[in-house]
Amino acid sequence: MNSISFRAKLSRRLVYPLLFLVPVLLFAQSTPGREANSQHRSKRKGHGLQLASSSFPAEGNIPTQFTCQGEDISPALTWKNAPPGTKTFALIVHDPDAPRAGGFTHWVVYNLPATVSQITQGAAKGENPLGGTQGKNDFGQTGYRGPCPPSGTHRYYFYLYALGAELNLPPGASKDELEKAIKGHMLEKTELMGRYKKGP
Repeated sequence: MNSISFRAKLSRRLVYPLLFLVPVLLFAQSTPGREANSQHRSKRKGHGLQLASSSFPAEGNIPTQFTCQGEDISPALTWKNAPPGTKTFALIVHDPDAPRAGGFTHWVVYNLPATVSQITQGAAKGENPLGGTQGKNDFGQTGYRGPCPPSGTHRYYFYLYALGAELNLPPGASKDELEKAIKGHMLEKTELMGRYKKGP
């Protein structure tokens, strides 16, 4: 056997195993375990749960009318692409930049029917004006209370949860109580963030 023929055979013996190994490595990298910590967030490529507002742009400034310096009414919210099996929606509006430990919660809503895909601007502050149930914010009140940062610019996260069940929670539940209740029922979660800084 000449040296050229030997080298060709040796090359084939080295290359063929690699042809089988590459797909295995690619498959291993795409397994769900890599994203175990990003639980339930938009797993359906291009069709994940989406939340938006006509009142302010994503990561933009929240207008004064939706804050303690204005009318203090809730902004308009719309959502789409709920996952199959959704029974209810829940919403939490939270300020993680507040000086108090754990941040400050401005709105808690749960048991919104799966047929609902929006909350109109200026939602009533009673217990059940939305087809669902409103909890208590950290002002100790039921319904929405807007941004009112003591200083600087704060971020306000609107978290929307698609749930596979109706929650057994009475009106007036807190953010912590809602978060405990949705464990084991969350199908998907999305968020919308806006910013606000008090004016003069």
